[in-house]
Amino acid sequence: MIRITKPQAEEHAEYYARYIKLVGDDALSALRAQSASTPRLLSGLSEAQAMHRYAPGKWSVKEVVGHMIDGERVFSYRALRVADYQTVRAATVALFSSFEEEALVRMGTANDQPISVRALAHMIAGHELHHVAILRERYGLS
Repeated sequence: MIRITKPQAEEHAEYYARYIKLVGDDALSALRAQSASTPRLLSGLSEAQAMHRYAPGKWSVKEVVGHMIDGERVFSYRALRVADYQTVRAATVALFSSFEEEALVRMGTANDQPISVRALAHMIAGHELHHVAILRERYGLS
């Protein structure tokens, strides 16, 4: 089984050392464990509990969870950028393959506009088709 061992100090900005030191010897094991422990911690919260702030001006529980999700996506995106095209596409295919129909039609907001999950899948595929056509037509790639 693959293990993701601790990075050396020169592999990251010093700011992130505070997070890295919280993790044991294997980040992948920690990620897997959190997949169960964090939902268990949050399950069953009432709306009032989800909106609780421990002090004025501090984030609610719901906002903290949103921040964690946003942060994970940003860090994952950075990992994909450092990797290569095949890795990014495999992750995207795995992501969209994991969704049930109800998730695919779920609506959200991006850039202050409504959008569905399946629209995003089509946008990703269409965006690439658009740019591949430009690569073929204007750069002479075949």
